[in-house]
Amino acid sequence: MSALLEPRVEMLPMDVHDIDEVLAIEYRVYPYPWSRGNFADSISSGYSCWVCRVGGELVGYAVVMLAVDEAHLLNISVAERRQGMGFGARLLRHAMQVGRQGGARTLLLEVRPSNTRALALYRHFGFAQVGVRRGYYPATQGREDALVLTHALVENVA
Repeated sequence: MSALLEPRVEMLPMDVHDIDEVLAIEYRVYPYPWSRGNFADSISSGYSCWVCRVGGELVGYAVVMLAVDEAHLLNISVAERRQGMGFGARLLRHAMQVGRQGGARTLLLEVRPSNTRALALYRHFGFAQVGVRRGYYPATQGREDALVLTHALVENVA
């Protein structure tokens, strides 16, 4: 297919009108999804919330909280049928750029140890584990730990 015929990939600020589409993905990819209120509160609180659209189709989204010199990736998701096509990497790069532009020196996130695809993506980008939050996530058998990962967004200047 010619590059001229390929649909355009856009990163756009998420707004309340996107929430229904976001929830359609959220409820398919997570056993314990965020609620409508979680997304609405993130938008109204001024978090950096983004959707990735391809030819108008919402294929993924990310929510980043900026605090002083740290960015915290709260949610990043790609539609099930669009996984493995590079959209997670695009969203992650965008989250890192948002963090840098917001003055963050590091990007922090939590991930389930059982989410091997996400772990592989984060490790590919150079994230390092800095801790474990015990019993952080709900799970079918009680609770699941979260691995805490971080990535430097700026070079250390000595």
